Formats: sequence, C-alpha cells, structure tokens
Amino acid sequence: MIHIKDHTQKNLFDPWAFLGPKRRQLLDQSWAGLFQKELLGELPVEKLIPFFTHGFGRPTKELYTALGALLLQQAHDLTDEETVNQAAFNTQWHYALNITEESDSAKYLCPKTLWNMRSIVVDNGLDTMLFDHITDKLATLFKVNADHQRIDSVHIKSNMRRLGRIGIVASTIRKFLVNLKRGHQELFDTIDESIIDKYLSKQSLQCFSMVKPSESATTLASVSSDLFHLVEQFKDHPDITGMHSYKLCERVLKEQCTVKDDGTQVTVKRPKEIPSDSLQNPSDPDATYSGHKGQGYQVQVMESYGKEKETRDKNLNLITYVHVEPAHESDAHALIPAIESSKKQGLAPGELLADTLYGGDENGQKAKKLGVELISPTKSTKEKDGITLSDFDLNKQGKVVSCPQGHMPITTKKKKTRHTVSFDSRCCSACPVQEACPVQQGKKHHYLRYTEKERRLAQRRAYERTDAFKDRYRWRSGIEAAMSEYNRKTGVKHLRVRGFKAVRFCATLKAVAVNIFRATAVRRALNGDTAAPGRVLSAFIYAIFVVKERLLKIWDQSVKDFHSLPSSLWASAHNGRVREV
Repeated sequence: MIHIKDHTQKNLFDPWAFLGPKRRQLLDQSWAGLFQKELLGELPVEKLIPFFTHGFGRPTKELYTALGALLLQQAHDLTDEETVNQAAFNTQWHYALNITEESDSAKYLCPKTLWNMRSIVVDNGLDTMLFDHITDKLATLFKVNADHQRIDSVHIKSNMRRLGRIGIVASTIRKFLVNLKRGHQELFDTIDESIIDKYLSKQSLQCFSMVKPSESATTLASVSSDLFHLVEQFKDHPDITGMHSYKLCERVLKEQCTVKDDGTQVTVKRPKEIPSDSLQNPSDPDATYSGHKGQGYQVQVMESYGKEKETRDKNLNLITYVHVEPAHESDAHALIPAIESSKKQGLAPGELLADTLYGGDENGQKAKKLGVELISPTKSTKEKDGITLSDFDLNKQGKVVSCPQGHMPITTKKKKTRHTVSFDSRCCSACPVQEACPVQQGKKHHYLRYTEKERRLAQRRAYERTDAFKDRYRWRSGIEAAMSEYNRKTGVKHLRVRGFKAVRFCATLKAVAVNIFRATAVRRALNGDTAAPGRVLSAFIYAIFVVKERLLKIWDQSVKDFHSLPSSLWASAHNGRVREV
C-alpha cells in the first residue's frame, strides 16, 4: 500500500513546541528549516507510485521521508547504517522531513528499505528529475540571475581498486571462473587444473600484484594467453557466452591483445594501443581512463555567479547543470548539451565562462546560435615565435586594416569562406620580419590568405590580450572553489558505489545538496536579525510562559509568607473572629 503524507496540511498544535524558542530558531535558520518549508514538497514522489500498489500489502514507508532520506544521505556522505541512525534519532532530520510522530513506523528506515528505494531511483533516472525540481524551486525562490555562468569538470572515483594491466586480466579471469563454477559446475570441471590453481587460490590476486618489474612483460603475456584459451574453450556454448563475466573476458581480450588471423596465437598490445575507454576493473565495467586524471568518471558542473561585491553574499550561486560521463570523454563535447539543458529549464546563460578545451571555434559558433556568448581562451598556435593572423590589425568585420609593421593592404577579397589580402611587394621585400610573417610572395603582390575560422580565432586571440577580456575572464576561477566545496561538503570525489547509474545518482544528489547548503547561507544573510517565518507564534507563547512563571512565583512567595506568621498572631486572629461572631 502507498503511504504519502500531505505536508501542506496544518497542525492544530505545534508539534515542535517542545524544542523551546532558541533551538527552534536554530532549526529554522539551518538547512532543515529551508528543506521542510520550501523543498520537501518538491520531491517527485508521484514518480514512485507506479512501483507500488494501492490497497494491497503492507504500507510503504512514507514516500517523502524515504526519498528525502536518500537525498540527506548523499548530502552528508553517510553509509546506510549511519543514515538509519540519523533518521531514527536526529531531530534536525525529523524537522527537515516533517516527521511529527514518535512511532517506529515514522522514524525507522531499515537498510533494506533504503536499498529498494535507491534501486528504484537509480534504475529510472529519478535523480535527474529531483535535481531539476529542486533547482527550479531555488531559482524561483531566490530570484536567481542566470545571465552569468561558468562551467568546468571534476574527476571522481567509484569504489573500485586501481589495477594495472596484469591485474585487469587476472581479475577478469577470476571473476569468470567464480561465476562459471557457481552456475555451470560440469563445464567448470573441464578447465585445466593449473588454470584453476593459478586464479582461484587464496593468494592468487596478491601474487599478481607483487610481480617484479623485470617479469611484468612475461607475466602479462602468460595471463593474456590464459584469457585467450578460456574464451576459445567456451565460445561455442550459448549458455556461457551470454554470461556477463564471459563478455568481460571477450572485451579485455579485444582491448589488451591482438589475435592473429588464424586464431591460434595472441600477442599483447603496446600501452599506446590501448583505448582510453578500455576496462579498468571488472567490478566497475563503466569506469574509463583519462590520461590527465586517471581512472574513474567525470562530472560536468555549470553554475551561476554574481559580480556585484556589495550583494554577493545575498545572491545565490546556483548549480544549474550537472552531468556524469566516463572519464575519457572530452570537455569539448559537454558545452552544447549543458547550454541546451539549462535553456529547457529557463536558466540559460547569456555569458558563459569556460577553459580552453570548451572554447573551440565550433562550440563558439553553436553557442552563439543558442544566444550564448562563450568567453574562453583559444588554443595556442604552433608558430610560437612567428607572426600570426592575430598580430594583424583587423576591423570588426574581420578585414585586415594593416600588417604588424603598419603597412596597409592594396586589395582585400573574399570568396565564400576564404579571404585573400594583397600587399605591396616592395614593402614586403624590405620588411625586417618577412621570414616570420605568414604573407607569401605571389606573381604580382605578396598575399595573405586565411579562412573564416582562422579570422574568428585571430580576432579572439587579439581580444584575449586586452584588459576587457582579462576583467571578464577572471571570474572563471570561481568554479574551482565550487568544485572544492562540492567535494568538501559531500565527498563526491570518492564514492561508495560502482557503476555508471549509481555514480550518476550520487553525484547528482550531492550537487542538489550543495545548492541547498548555499541557499541556506543566502537565506540567513537575507533574513539577518529578522525573525524567521513561523517564529512569531513561538515568541508569543514564550512571552505567556514567562508571565505565567512570574505570577506563580509571586503566589508561591505569598503562601510562604502567610504560613510563616507567628502562632500568637494566628490565635489572636482566631479569637477576634470568634468575638465578632
């Protein structure tokens, strides 16, 4: 049965009054207060409904609580056991998730429930939808100005061991043998005993990790030969070839080795021949290799930023785009999808800062068509000591006005995408830098020829030398601080999971957490000393409580004074009353 609590329904009595005004104030000012009041209702729990049934079976855990716990787990980088404890005993979590009951059914989440809920979210890509919902809400709530944005990537690692080539082959063989023994004992018994002793003994993997450098080539050839014979032995068994571990063996054999045409012998490839998207560890087949950063994955992150120093603390720098991809992917391919995604959300930038890898001419042209100005350095030219087209004086239309020596061209022609500029040969022949100049001698004149792409790059290089470019581009360095915050607060660089989907889930929810933490700080700066929403009633109740306590204290003191009167006074008072009667 589906259990969803309506968090918009008001409570007759304040369930958090027991906290007292000071602790309540701390909660309201923290991320928990922002989450409960503004973000809890944005969780896409309606997408979880198809995976459960109405009116049959035991009730599910409250879906807002379960989905919110997954988000808070990634925000605080917790294990499942730690998450269960926080959900059971942490008042801040209870306040954020609006858990007002004291029963186990409300506050206890077993690890199996977390695992099942996480599997649903991961397998169906609901993490991306959650990011979009929370981002849209924060952008609206804090009136985020997305005109100025910047983009960069960060390398992350899944929970896998770093292996060399020998370790990759040996671990893949071991994985296959273990699965084969588990599911097809009769075929496992046909394997040579030496192979089984070599890869399934207790010290097998440790032995391969302690190979001497002088013996590494021989050992790699040996394990590659074993892999080849295993693949050949079972290639005609349909039940075996359909196994995931056997497919990994085929993949490793193809990536690490070269099989001769007759199919009888295998040779090991040179390191330079190994593709960057090759298998890095059989426990995580989706991880790839980056020559710059190593094994794992990378996350593309784009965020907004503000330039006004006076209001910088009160403007929310919002992560508007997060995308996980294999480590071998080039940053050049990430720019346009990031712009298109942010445009769908209504958070497209007008100006986007990026480093050199993003700033190719093709990306610049595509971004311009999407209404985005890309501010990025161009790649350095090969002619480091020579004169390039950017050294010529070009006008706004891209026509050459003069050469570096100040000589004006005779004619300027354009045919389709190619420009031809002619200079007086007498000036060029006498030029002291003619050996370094790209102007070439022709029949009648000296000519400078360049394409539209070269013209655009030349204008960009000339602009990069100006103070205006340096003043605009200096804001790009702020993305490095964002990446540091991303890792420090959420531990994104070293994850506890493996596989692309699981890595995407963690990295995306951790980006949501960064947005929430940032929004909390901005909210606190905007509120200042002003009472937070929901605190006025608590202050009124507190005032009544103080007055009541003082009145009770006066009453108690009066009673004590009355009882402390002398006994003679009591007697005279009693006699007086009798005489009166």
